[in-house]
Order: sequence, then structure tokens, then C-alpha cells
Amino acid sequence: MRLLRAELSKLVSLPSVWTAFAVGLLVPSVIAYLNASSMRGRNAQAAGLDVGFEELGFGVIAAIILGVVAVSSEYATEGEESAGGRQITASLTAAPSRGGFLLAKIGAVALAAAVMSAVATAATLGAVAFALADAAPPMGEEVPRMLGVVVYWVLTALLASAITLLTRNGIVPLAVLILNTSVVSVTFLLSKVTPLASYLPDMAGARMITSRIHSSVEMPPVVGGLVMAAWVAALLAVGAAVFLRRDA
Repeated sequence: MRLLRAELSKLVSLPSVWTAFAVGLLVPSVIAYLNASSMRGRNAQAAGLDVGFEELGFGVIAAIILGVVAVSSEYATEGEESAGGRQITASLTAAPSRGGFLLAKIGAVALAAAVMSAVATAATLGAVAFALADAAPPMGEEVPRMLGVVVYWVLTALLASAITLLTRNGIVPLAVLILNTSVVSVTFLLSKVTPLASYLPDMAGARMITSRIHSSVEMPPVVGGLVMAAWVAALLAVGAAVFLRRDA
């Protein structure tokens, strides 16, 4: 618990983490409100089936930022002397073991992502309900997908952390993951070439939050979540193995 509290404290002290929270809260809720407002006067119950949830799928960028900076900040340098300026040196000195430190880091990322996604989900669906008024889908019916959003964001944050463990630098994971999420989805394009791409983590995990997945592969939300979780577990295992073996 001491290590977990220390890792949570480090996350709170990072400006980029607060930026991620702001992005995760504001971007999906504002866009969802605008989209829902444009549906007034139409069959919003049908047209707005995924409104809010699609925006939350885009807002997962915040979880990516969180997962990357939680790890890359340990390797950030201050000044010109890289070895003396890295946080990882102090972190491993204070921790009783590398394994304990890594577990605390993963736990902190998961907790922070869960809180972030829960707040973002409440704000986004609240904005949709306000915009659509009586035409909004009953909130009680959306509970499974709301939980799916939380799971999707947490797994995405852990996936980003696992990749950053391997690279020890945040630039590549941020660029690749954000580009794939917001600009050009490489995995979606691959799914048009081979159905196997539907089992990649982001494509599978998205089944938990939206019904509009254009793919030849049928996959229930629970199965999609399990596929994504398996990817995350495998990458975390590889990242942990590399982290425990190489020099800080």
C-alpha cells in the first residue's frame, strides 16, 4: 500500500496527467452534447443509440496519455546528465523490489484510469441526456456499456504502459497509439484486409462500448473484453520481464 500511495502521489504531481484528465472529461462530453443537440426533432432514440459512447471511444486518448506518462516520466531526464536526472533511480532505491514497484505502478495507472473513465462517462452521458431530454435512452439500460467504457479505458491505459515499459520513451507509444485512435485507425484498415485484425486489442475492446463496428467478425462485448485483456496481460508480462532483467 505504501508503494501504491507513492505511485498515485507521483501521478497527481504530473501536469500531463491533469491534462489527460481535462481531455478525457471535456472532449467527449462537449462533442457528445453537440452531436446529441443536432438530433433534436428526429428519431433520437434510434439515431442516438451510440451517441456518447462513440465519443467516449475517442476520448480514450486520455487513458493513453495517462498510461504512457506514468512510465515514461520515470525515464525523463532533467538537465544534461541523463543518469543522475532520472526518477527511476530514486524510485528503485526507495522500493524493496522491482516487482513490487512495478505492481504499484500498474495498480496506480489502473486506479487513475478507472476514476478518469467513470467521471468522463458520467459527464458525457449526462450531456447527452441534457441535450436529448425525454428522447434520451434510459440510463439504466446503458449500465453494461458504461462499465464497458471503464474497462476499455483501464485496459487501454495498461496497454500504453506496457508498450512504454518496452520503449522507455513516451514519444513512440504516444504517436502510434493516438494516431491509431484519432486520425487513421490502422487496425480498422487491417480488418478490411484480414478478419484476424478484428482480434487486435483496440478493435476487440471497442465491442464493449459501441455496436457500430464494421467488421466481418461477430464478437460479443464480453468476448471482446476478454480478447483485449489477454493482449494487455501478454504485453505487461513481456514488459515486466524486460524491466526486471535490464539495467535501470
